[in-house]
Amino acid sequence: MKKNMGSTDRIIRTIIAIIVAVLYFTGVLSGTAAIILGVLAAVFLLTSAVGICPLYIPVGLSTKKG
Repeated sequence: MKKNMGSTDRIIRTIIAIIVAVLYFTGVLSGTAAIILGVLAAVFLLTSAVGICPLYIPVGLSTKKG
């Protein structure tokens, strides 16, 4: 698969995932919200590491320059 995420997109997703983790481990997030945001943060980290966002493919969106 062709990478479709630019570096800015990847950095923003990683920062959001870190913020969710900090909120969870400090006890700010709990219950269902913690589970949903935790799964979303894990997906953000995975897509950032790989550089491919599956949701961008059907739409034809790409944040990668060039």
